[in-house]
Amino acid sequence: MTASIPRLPLRDDLFLLGHDDDTGHPHVHRQTLALGLAGAVLIDLYLAGRVTLDPNDDTRPASHQRIHPHNDRPVGDLIADAATATIRHTHPPLRRWLRVFSDDLYDRTRAGLVASGILRHHTRRRLGGLIRADTYLPTDTKWAVIARSRLRYLAAGHEQPNNHTAALAGLVADLSLTSHLYLDDDTPALTAHLKAIAGQHYEPVRDITAAVDAAVGDLTTAAYR
Repeated sequence: MTASIPRLPLRDDLFLLGHDDDTGHPHVHRQTLALGLAGAVLIDLYLAGRVTLDPNDDTRPASHQRIHPHNDRPVGDLIADAATATIRHTHPPLRRWLRVFSDDLYDRTRAGLVASGILRHHTRRRLGGLIRADTYLPTDTKWAVIARSRLRYLAAGHEQPNNHTAALAGLVADLSLTSHLYLDDDTPALTAHLKAIAGQHYEPVRDITAAVDAAVGDLTTAAYR
């Protein structure tokens, strides 16, 4: 049903699902979402054949694997090309790369969505103009609806998981965004189901989503120190 609709980069789908369509407010902490966005960028690079990961083995955790460039020619996507550039010379460990690259990725992803006309910047003033509130709202809610629908069809078994949607399912589950898919299913059960679908993905993609999950856990732990 959604196969003929143009597909956004994985990071853009995740950004839209991570915000309320009506208010523009994020459903989770911005740093948490930024880590998910970094994972989405890396997954897209892997699926496009632009990066590889060290083979998984028993000598180190998956999140300590190093990322290697495979095809580092620019493709015209500013964020994807910037990610490739950071990997080209250092071959960074996966978990460290997610933390570093996510630093300003929330703002860069949002700026890209504004530039492409998917989001629009709104400024509201309250208390007689003393307080300024900036919001970013969709120009058309269809993009978030499309991403949500793909996951709904997947969860209901109406569609077979393709690489993009299976990866999106894993990231949504890891970032605790499942309840914002607006399904009537039991949230813990649906989260487990989406993780199971993502678990059938390529091993490097599973490793990336696991590293995102671990990095989000690090944020939570740091908040309680």
